[in-house]
This record gives sequence, C-alpha cells and structure tokens, in this order.
Amino acid sequence: MTPVTLDALDLSALLCSRVCHDVISPVGAIVNGLEVLEDDNDESMREFALDLIRKSARHASARLQFARIAFGAAGSAGASIDLADAEKVSRGMFADEKTQLAWSAPVALYPKNKVKLLLNLVMIATGAIPRGGLIDVKVTGEGEAPTMVLVARGSHARIPPHVEELLAGTPENGAVDAHGVLPYYAGLVARAAAMEVRFSIAGDVVTIRCEPAAASVAPASAPPSLEDARPSDTALA
Repeated sequence: MTPVTLDALDLSALLCSRVCHDVISPVGAIVNGLEVLEDDNDESMREFALDLIRKSARHASARLQFARIAFGAAGSAGASIDLADAEKVSRGMFADEKTQLAWSAPVALYPKNKVKLLLNLVMIATGAIPRGGLIDVKVTGEGEAPTMVLVARGSHARIPPHVEELLAGTPENGAVDAHGVLPYYAGLVARAAAMEVRFSIAGDVVTIRCEPAAASVAPASAPPSLEDARPSDTALA
C-alpha cells in the first residue's frame, strides 16, 4: 500500500487538535473551580475548589511540557535532548493516574528525533493498557544507535487498533484523523531518525521494540513540529 502523505497544514492542524484534546479537560476543571470560588461561600466547597484548581493546573502544565518535546521543536534543528528531561515530562504526564511508569535510561543527550520518538511511543504504550497498569521504559546503547524497549503490563492488554498501519503511514481507510495522528506522526519521526518500531504481545504484556533500521536513510528534512503549526479549529470527533 502506498503511504499516505498529509499536507503540512493538515498535519499541523491534527497535531494541534491532539494537544487541545489533551489539555481541555484540566483547563475546563480549572474554570469550574474558579466558578465555585466566585459563587459559593461554603468553606469546605472553597477548599475543594482550590484543590481542584491546583491539581488541574499541574495536569495541564505537565501535558503541555510533554507535548513541547514530543511534538514541538524543543530546540533548534539538529539539537539534542537530555533523556532526563524526557523522563521528567513523562513522569509528570502519569502523576496521579492509573498508569505507573518505570524508567531506565542513560543520563545523556540523545538526538532530538530519537527522544521525540521515545515520548510518542510512551503515549502509544498507554493505549496498549486501557485499564491501566505499568509501562516499563528501557533505553540502551549510544545516542546515534539506541535500542528502546517499552513493556506495557496490564489487564486486557492489546496492541492498539490500527497502530502498526498508522506507524507505517498506511492507514486502513487511507485517511488520518486526530485520533490516529499520534502513531502516524511517530512513524514520520521514526523514519526521520532511521529507526524501526515493532510490536509483540504475550498475554497481558505488550512489548514495543525500537531499534536502528537495518538499511534506512533518514529524509533530508524533519517532520513538521507543533511549534511550526498555525492555529486551527480542527477538533477531535
């Protein structure tokens, strides 16, 4: 099947929709908390509202920090990213959530696109355990030729539907929407970084293995990033 190629503006719009979808819930909770503070003088309700605002603000901030590296430019072209920063934003994403994160990686700078790919695979791994569980991330090897293994353990684990086709750029229906843009974008980043991603499943354990492609040549230009996007009113269906 011929890979689907999205127009740069369409890809940017879909990525913006994905980020808006991820932050709209905590931002909405902040608005609700502020309305309670304005309209209710009951001390217990005001304390509840303040707690809601604090937690929701942390969640919104964590999701935006994660998106900045996973989808954004995160530095100039050709920049490297500290894996410690990738761990920090990943842990922030899962704070107070039903999914836990284990992380084992060198303290080192790795090429930007390889770190972006790792973070996108972390998000894909959450879809492998819809009822929550543990995602174990291990990175080994040098920055130019790393091996990244993500193991997702949880009840009713599965390889997320259509994720392999989307990573390959060949969605089943020949189209990419805001729900499928994350694995599609991860595939673009993987090819730009000359990396290959494979999935396997055994019982309630899904393994995502990412290694240098055997005979790949990275494209001359990197995929569009969120920081290059124009505002869009595209919404998740």
